[in-house]
This record gives sequence, structure tokens and C-alpha cells, in this order.
Amino acid sequence: MSTTVEQTQREARERLDTWIQYRARTRRWKTSETYAALALIAATVVALVWANTGHSYEHFWHTPTTLAIGPISVNLTIHQWVDEGLMAVFFFMVGLDVRRDLTLGELRVPSRAILPAGAAIGGLVMPALIFLAIMGGAEGSHAWGAVISTDTAFALGMLALIGPKRAPRLRLFLLAFAVIDDIGALAVIAVFYPEQLSLPWLALAAAGLLVVWLLARRGVWRSLPYVLLAVVIWYAVFRSGVHATLAGVLIALLMPVRSLQSRDIDSVGELAALYRQSPNAGLTALLRDALNYAIPMNQRLSWVLPPYSNYIVVPLFALANAGIVISGETLGAAFGSRILWAVLGGLILGKLLGVLLGAGLVMWLVPGSRMPGLDLPRMAGIGALSGMGFTISLLVANIALDDPTQGDQARLGVLLATIIAFLLAWAIFTIGEKLWPLPDSKGDKIPRPFDPEEDLYFGDPDAPTQIVQYVDQSYEHRWRLVEALNEIHPHLNAGLASLTYRYKVTGPESYIAALALEAVAEMEGPWDEKTWRFHDAMGELRGDVSSQNITQIARDNGIDAHRMWELIDSGHGEERILRDSLEVDGFVEDAAPIIYINGQRFTRVLNRWTLSQAIGDHDLYGAPDGGDNSLAHS
Repeated sequence: MSTTVEQTQREARERLDTWIQYRARTRRWKTSETYAALALIAATVVALVWANTGHSYEHFWHTPTTLAIGPISVNLTIHQWVDEGLMAVFFFMVGLDVRRDLTLGELRVPSRAILPAGAAIGGLVMPALIFLAIMGGAEGSHAWGAVISTDTAFALGMLALIGPKRAPRLRLFLLAFAVIDDIGALAVIAVFYPEQLSLPWLALAAAGLLVVWLLARRGVWRSLPYVLLAVVIWYAVFRSGVHATLAGVLIALLMPVRSLQSRDIDSVGELAALYRQSPNAGLTALLRDALNYAIPMNQRLSWVLPPYSNYIVVPLFALANAGIVISGETLGAAFGSRILWAVLGGLILGKLLGVLLGAGLVMWLVPGSRMPGLDLPRMAGIGALSGMGFTISLLVANIALDDPTQGDQARLGVLLATIIAFLLAWAIFTIGEKLWPLPDSKGDKIPRPFDPEEDLYFGDPDAPTQIVQYVDQSYEHRWRLVEALNEIHPHLNAGLASLTYRYKVTGPESYIAALALEAVAEMEGPWDEKTWRFHDAMGELRGDVSSQNITQIARDNGIDAHRMWELIDSGHGEERILRDSLEVDGFVEDAAPIIYINGQRFTRVLNRWTLSQAIGDHDLYGAPDGGDNSLAHS
């Protein structure tokens, strides 16, 4: 009977792994920053070709349309629907990123935020100054807002193509930089480019935002109330004279965001167990609701919306705005105009100088803000790459310039600046890598190779896959890793992998827990079942490590608690514990585990599926080696 059950479970896992692998592959291209940038480029090329073949481009995008519900109507051209309607979704995504980064990301830590903040402020101010200097007060000077922003999706996609491979923090820096850059650009649009304001409509929009805030405070987690309010707020902002896309940002900034809670995840597990025991429609609905409740609104929407924003909204915006008639006459007029050179100067020279000056000033005044891989050569590359203004630059040019000729000249400047910025960034990154190469990132390789004579391990020491974990037993979420590692035991028993345990100490509780495990290993033997049961039970404490709990776990597993405490008090194993902990000191800021597989840092999400993939076993669970793990990151 047990063989039949094991066979059924194995087949179920094989089917699940196949499905996850398929979803992971499709998710990878849907959310790929590089593919999104390529889609944007393709839409731009189509727009340029279309605009230069006949007159259908202008006729189509300026077709008037009306959306009416009773006495309420919105009259816009197709072009305006894209700019003020669809782009609200794009700005909503920007707002979600801003809120999440301020709450959970790099910007919540002042020491991490100060460097990208300095670079972003420099990258906002310097381009505007250069633009205004070149314009010299001529007509169109008020369009300086077109040169201050960076197209985050474009820049990230190009960084993936041309950025240095040994600077993992560079992408995080660009994300934090882009968030602050977006905040500045959106503030400029709201303050400097409104139409005639209508206070009653602004009041209605503010009232709608207040209701959104109250719903979030009350813990409302279903999306429908927020969607209905979003429509009302967008319409009110549209009628107020402020650009309607700002409604997306304001709503997103109020979306609930928080770290995942263990109690919510436990509830999902309990419902899943009930569903397994008695599957029915009612439990299906409850399980779906529990899953949605466990993931805050911000994170849920950030998972759902990127494919639509990357492949529908932003490409449609490029298609509607990048169509410029190019001829000898128009090019001659454009290159003879101040506004084209002002846009080029602001986006290329202004961004590069602004980012370098801002970042350099911060690193000089606050030496602690320096981080590996974020030196001035790499800052210069980011500065050049940030000259890819594109989306917001085109949007501000549309808002600020009423003269069609000037608008086309500014848009041509934005397109040229995007190309030049990419080439300049590539040249800077390439030269920087040759003249000032980066060292290997700290912690990418295991500090000390696996040693079967010294290490506490489980499995065959000669197994082809060696998993080494540096673990703090007082870490609240340690139980999740314990659960994932228990599920790969078939790999260990089959001789496909070995699992090594090393210590990571972040406080007195983790130190006592480490001493306790050393004591039990000394008493029972490092490979004894009691030792590993004790280890797993410590993980189940979920961070609630105390002398009483350690004693109780020892007794529950038939271990002599009195002898264990004698060894703990004697400091048995202290040298090994401190050596292990010092090896990874400073690699992460919290008590999270650090995993190495065959000597390389394992940076994927930690669960049974990703660990099985890393082991590369095809027979036990059907999880082939080297597959994508992006779905698992959800």
C-alpha cells in the first residue's frame, strides 16, 4: 500500500513540476525587461514607418471617440485615450513600485537610499538647467520637464544587455534611482503642467483617495472596491485639469503593502489540507480567497499587471507618440532648432553629469554610502543609461508643447537621445570593465569548501551535489527552509546530494541554539536521527528560542537535557560556531539563511522545486536541471 501511495505522490509531483516549468518559461518572457524593451523598440519602428507612409497615421490617432454612461461622457481622440487613459495603468505600476520600495525595498533603509537619492536629484536638476541654458528663454522653454525622467523599463532592459555581470547591486541601484526619479518627474507634471484647474473636481478626487486610504486601513483586500473607486478618481482627475495619468500614481501609493505574515500562510496550509481531504466547490472558493488575502494588494497587482503594461500599454503609447514625419526638410529644420539640441543636451549630457555629480558628492560626504560594484565608472554608465527618457519624456513633450512642429522636433530629440544614451552607456561600461574591472561579488563563492572531517552534514560526502547552509536557528522563517530541505531527502538518500549545516549567529538566541545543536551532535553523533530531529524541531520554534524550549525539545526527542546543558555551559563547539558565522558576516543584513550549492551562492527562492532543480535529478521528481525559477519567485 505504501508503495502505491509513494508512486501516486511521485506522479503528482511530476505533473506539478511539468506545469510549474511551463508557467515559469511563459512568465519569464512576459516579465523580461529585455523583451519589454524590444517590444518598445518594435512599436517605435512601426510608428516611424507608419507615419512616413501616407496620412493614415495622423487620421487614425486623431479620430474622435466618446464614452458615455447616462449624463457622464468623456470625449477624447484615440491618441488622448492612450495618453490619459492607458498610460494611467503604466503610472499605476510606477506608483506600486514606489510604494513597495519605500516600505519593503532599498529606500526604507536610509543608508541604502542616500546614494540613489543623490544620483537621482542630480539627474533631475542638471538636465533641466542644461535644457533651459540651451533654450535661452526661447519659445518652448517651459518643456524642460521632458528631459528630467528616465524610462525605467527601457533602462533596465538595456542594463541587462550591456551592464557588467559582476555588479549585482547595479540593478538594485538603478531601480531605487528610477523610483526617486519617477517621484520627481510625476511631481513636476502635477505642479508645472496642469491645465485650468477645477477645484470641485479636485475635491472629488481627493475624497475618492480618502476612501481608498480608509479601505486600505480597514484591511479590505478584494480588488473590486478599489477598481470602482479608481474609475471615479480617474474621471475626477481628468475633469479637474490635472493630467489624468496622475490618478494612477496616487491610487497606487495607497495600495496595501506589507511583508507576508506567517499566520496567513498557515491558514492557507490548513485550508489546503481540508481541500485535500474533501475537495469541493466551497473549499475551492475559500482556498482562493485565503491565497489572495495572504498576498497584499500591492504585491498581487505587481504580479498581474507587468505583462499588460510591458506588451500592450507602453508599446501602444510608443505607437501613438513616436510617429514623426522624417524628410530632408523636417530633419534640416529640427537640427536647426534649439529645442532638439536642448532635449539632446538635457538627456545625454545633463543626465550623465547630474548622476555623476550627485553620486560623487554623496560618496564624498557620506563614505558609508559606498557599496561594492557602485563606483564612479559604473555610476557614469548608469548616468548615460538614464538618458533614455522615452516614455515620460514623450508624454511631457505632448503636454507642454502645443506647436506641432516643436512637438515633433522634441520627440525626434527624445528618440535620438535614447539611441545615443544606449551607445554611450555601452561604451562606458565596456571601457570601465577593461580599465577598472570589478572583483568577484562578496559571498558569490563559498568561503570554505565542504570538509567531511570538520562539517556537520547529512548524506553521502562524495555526492555530486553539495548543499551548504549557513543558518541562524533563531530566524523566524527558518521552519520554511527546514520543510523544503526535508522534502529533498529522497535526493540525499539516493546519494545525489549531501547537506551540510553551518552556523550563522546574529544574537544571543541564535548563539545558544547553535551551542545546543553542537552539544546534541557531540552526545548522539552528527549523523544520528535524534540529532537531525532536534535540528528540525528547533526550526519549528519559528524564532521563539529560549532555554525552556530547547530543554523541552531535547526531552521530547529522548536526549539527556542535563548533559546537553553541561556541554552548552562549557562552550563546546564555540570555536566552530564563531568560525562559521564570521565566514558570512555582512553577507546579508538580517538572519536569513545563506545557501551554497557546489560552491556557488544559491540566490533563488528556497523551496523544494528550486532545490530539486539545482540538484538536477530527472528521476525522482522530474525537475530537470537549469530550468527557470521566475514563477517560484511569486
